[in-house]
Amino acid sequence: MDIRRTILLMIFAFSLLMLWNNWQLESGNGSLFDTSTTSSTNKPIAQTPQSSANTPNGVPQAPVMNQGSQSAPALIVPPTTALSKPFIVKTDVLQLTFDLIGAQIVQAELLKFPSTEDKSKPTLLLEQTPAHTYVVQTGLTGAPEGQSYPTHLSSFTPITSETEMTGDTLPVSFVAESDGVRLTKTFTLHRGTYAIDVDHKIENLTAAGISPSVYLQISRDGRDPENTSSFYHTFTGPAVYTEAGKFQKISFSDIEKNKTEFVKQADNGWIAMIQHYFVTAWVPVQGQQRYYDMAEVQKDVFAVRAIEPVGTVEPSNPVTVKSSLWVGPQDQSSLEALAPGLDLVVDYGWLTIIAKPLFILMTWLHSILGNWGWTIVALTVVVKAIFYPLSAASYKSMAKMKQVAPRLTALREKFGGDKQKLNMAMMEMYKTEKINPLGGCLPIVVQIPVFISLYWVLLASVEMRGAQWVLWVDDLSVRDPFFILPAVMMATMFLQMSLNPKPPDPMQAKVMMFMPVIFGGMMFFFPAGLVLYWCVNNILSIAQQWYITQKITKAQAVVHR
Repeated sequence: MDIRRTILLMIFAFSLLMLWNNWQLESGNGSLFDTSTTSSTNKPIAQTPQSSANTPNGVPQAPVMNQGSQSAPALIVPPTTALSKPFIVKTDVLQLTFDLIGAQIVQAELLKFPSTEDKSKPTLLLEQTPAHTYVVQTGLTGAPEGQSYPTHLSSFTPITSETEMTGDTLPVSFVAESDGVRLTKTFTLHRGTYAIDVDHKIENLTAAGISPSVYLQISRDGRDPENTSSFYHTFTGPAVYTEAGKFQKISFSDIEKNKTEFVKQADNGWIAMIQHYFVTAWVPVQGQQRYYDMAEVQKDVFAVRAIEPVGTVEPSNPVTVKSSLWVGPQDQSSLEALAPGLDLVVDYGWLTIIAKPLFILMTWLHSILGNWGWTIVALTVVVKAIFYPLSAASYKSMAKMKQVAPRLTALREKFGGDKQKLNMAMMEMYKTEKINPLGGCLPIVVQIPVFISLYWVLLASVEMRGAQWVLWVDDLSVRDPFFILPAVMMATMFLQMSLNPKPPDPMQAKVMMFMPVIFGGMMFFFPAGLVLYWCVNNILSIAQQWYITQKITKAQAVVHR
């Protein structure tokens, strides 16, 4: 029995199954391996009951901390009216459009990231149009019955004269007043960063103390970003991080079905809305009790929010609540500096322990080479060099198997359908020739997690987006425009197969012949950076295998002289 080829076929089948699973996820049909689409590094250890109570106008209720909490109710996106006016501010990396209704951010242009549709235009991360909703909103809740505090539905007035950054910072302020409570929102933008300092100054103009709560909210529809591939899946949706629950992703479908499970009450952590390459995140001040909530706020519009009780605000004694907002790329070093665990939005899943060091190595190589394409080449070379002893063992086993292939064919012809005698004869021959039938497979199996991790590193890294390599490859995050790299990959796979022993089973041989066509065909639709990695990996494998085979052939020739 040829165990090696059986294992190879199993690996091939598993690879196809994983690709099919990703396609299912991409199509919204759920994973083949998990009954729940919620992803988390840890199970939540504390839950706060969630009610379906709503308040008028969709403004969240103030939570009752440590005693169960009311759900933050539905958000109502205000229709376009005469009061809805844009207020635009610009830095060196961001252009933000505020709506004076709510002083909410309804558009964010990432000036350093050209759109994949039109490279002359910047990427739109936040956007409020009839076709797409992705906005950032804040306000106050907790007003007594019959009263209202300034919310994301209130009319705000800008009190900022400067709208374009000239120094290192650009503060932008808006004010609104309702039922004796004045709320001043100040967004302080900084040069060269996508992190924004946000202050909510609460002034009590009444004669008695008040107890409001500040809510920080991100709302988004459930559609995937533009140019989302059907051949590989990346997560789009909200996430929560707490020390108790760690990093927890929640699918839009689970929110819709009210099946969310995450830590809802903490004095730490953050909330985020994630999509491929980019993220929007609210980071409240750590050490302050807050309540986390997710809800479908209208048909196919979902909100994730943090609600933080302010305590008592006495008359003539303003209180300022501070927080941070990130609107930009998944820059791991910057995100990690902003908040603990925020870099986990670049999610490598259970392979993080391998993928993270690979990413660190990749960034170090880029600091030397200065080109992400050549960085991929160098990274692949380094990984192949590390695993050379394992690869050498595998190729030595394959070379020996190739040498005895004619004898295996003769054994099959001799024993015909008597499988027991055939297996005994094959095992005797393996023993005599000192061949381990698993020797060619086990080293490959050991390397699989590393190469899968490298795949996810290249797929998830925003550094690949818009990165040039050479000549025709001007963006490593999109497919090769002329399909040169996929063609090279198919050719190298065929060449690799020619170096391996031909399976004596005709059916196995046919299956193996189709592998380059199947995988190469899929690579026509994969990002060029990933295909480049596979091409380099195949070329290095061919060189290693040829070198080792030649050594064994020469050694055998010396022995038989």
